[in-house]
Amino acid sequence: MKPQKLPSGNVGDQAERVAKKAAANTWVERLARLGFAAKGMVYALVGLLAAQAALGAGGKKTDTQGALQTIVTQPFGQGLLSLVAIGLFGYALWRWVEAAADPDQKGNDTKGILLRCSYAANGLVYASLALTAVKIVLGTGGGSSNASRDWTALLLAQPFGQWLVGTIGALVIGLGFYQFYEAYKAKFRQKLKLQEMSEAEQTWTVRLGRLGLSARGVVFGVIGFFLIQAARQSNPNQVKGLGGALESLAQQPYGSWVLGTVAIGLIAYGIYYIVQARYRQIGTA
Repeated sequence: MKPQKLPSGNVGDQAERVAKKAAANTWVERLARLGFAAKGMVYALVGLLAAQAALGAGGKKTDTQGALQTIVTQPFGQGLLSLVAIGLFGYALWRWVEAAADPDQKGNDTKGILLRCSYAANGLVYASLALTAVKIVLGTGGGSSNASRDWTALLLAQPFGQWLVGTIGALVIGLGFYQFYEAYKAKFRQKLKLQEMSEAEQTWTVRLGRLGLSARGVVFGVIGFFLIQAARQSNPNQVKGLGGALESLAQQPYGSWVLGTVAIGLIAYGIYYIVQARYRQIGTA
C-alpha cells in the first residue's frame, strides 16, 4: 500500500491561502462594508444616548449591548437590528480574514503577529455582539451582561490573579494611549480610497477619525483604571465596561461637560466607521 501524499504546505499556509481568496471575494467585501456601517451605527447611538444624558434630555449612559436594545424598540426595530446583526457578523468575518490573510501587510514578525492576533480577538468580540443582537431579535436574551466581572473574578481566583488583572488593566490603558497616538498620526488615512474622496471629505474624515479615536482613548483609560482598582482590591465588582466608564465620567467635576465631550467623540467615531463602509480599502493585499 503506497503512503498517501500529504498536501503541500502546512495547515497555517493553507489557511492563509483560503483567507486571501476570501479577502478577494465580492460577498466578503460587501459583508465587511455592511459591518463597518453596523459598527458605526452602534457607536454613534451609544454616543447620542450619552450626549442626551449629558444635556439632561433623556438618553442613558450605556454600552454597545444597550445600544442594540435601543434599536429594537424603534419602529421596524427588529428588521433594523437583524440587519445590524448581519453587519456585525460581517465585520467579525473581515477581522478574521485580516488576521489570516494580512491584507495590510503587518508581517510575521513579533509586532505583526501580535497585531494580527488582536484582529482575531476583535473578531470574536463582534461575533459575540452579533450573537447578542440575534438573541434580542428572537426575544431569547441579550440583556446587560456581567461577562467582564465574571472573567475578572475567574482571573482573580488564580495564583497571581491580582497581578494578572493589574497587567491587563495597564495594557488597556496602554491601548488608550495608542488611540491618542493613532489620532495624532492619522495613519488611518492610508486605509481609505483617498483618490475617490474630495478634499473636503478627506478633511472631515480625518477630523472625525481623530476625534473618535481620542474619545476611545479616554474610555480605554477609564476602563483600564478600574481594572487596576479591581486588582488592588481583589474585587471584580470594581470592573466597568463602556457604560460604566461613561457613568464614571459623568460623576466627575464638570461631569456633564466631560461626558458630553466624550459622547460627541463617540458619535464622531461612529460616523467615521460609516464613512469607512464606503471608502475603506478592502480585499487588497
